[in-house]
Amino acid sequence: MDTLKAEKRDLSTKAKKLRREGYVTGNIIGREIEGSLPIQMEARETERVLRTKRKGGQLYLDVDGQKMDVLIKEIHYNAALKRYDEVDFQALVSTEKVHSVAEIILLNHEKVQNGIVQTVLSEVAYKALPSALVETIEIDVENLKPGDTVKVGDLPIASDPNVDLTTSRDAVVVLIAEPHISAADTETATEDTADEKAK
Repeated sequence: MDTLKAEKRDLSTKAKKLRREGYVTGNIIGREIEGSLPIQMEARETERVLRTKRKGGQLYLDVDGQKMDVLIKEIHYNAALKRYDEVDFQALVSTEKVHSVAEIILLNHEKVQNGIVQTVLSEVAYKALPSALVETIEIDVENLKPGDTVKVGDLPIASDPNVDLTTSRDAVVVLIAEPHISAADTETATEDTADEKAK
């Protein structure tokens, strides 16, 4: 599992100053932490880890030499400056269920024929012990046809006895819509009909 180094943050230094100096700020919450623990991480290392980790991901935080098993709770990305400003974590306890989300990833999106893939949900919320956390859910849509839908209840996570879903099982995750007929196509079809009637 990935490890990200961090250090306790001195709150007398403003977050804006730290970000200018190449740091990402954050907070750690948890059952055994009073309030929250403010931290700072090197931006370059944080970006490296977040190439493969996302909200709901699990990793180790090395905070001043103390290794902590954590869950990524929130990621604040500054699109204007193209940088991560803050990442917040929850310290995990092996016997305590935590609320998390699994990101939906569609496979073979480009292979769907005669239909338009519409993603309705981008993530599924659930509660589980740290040992049963799910970071991503992959859905292969290649063989789906117009009118087909995939609901949360159809996903493997829904049948996992170690996971308590908080998103409704009836919620639609992805659907295949009928292709839209363009105005030009409609006009052509109308002209063809008129021509047939004239004959």
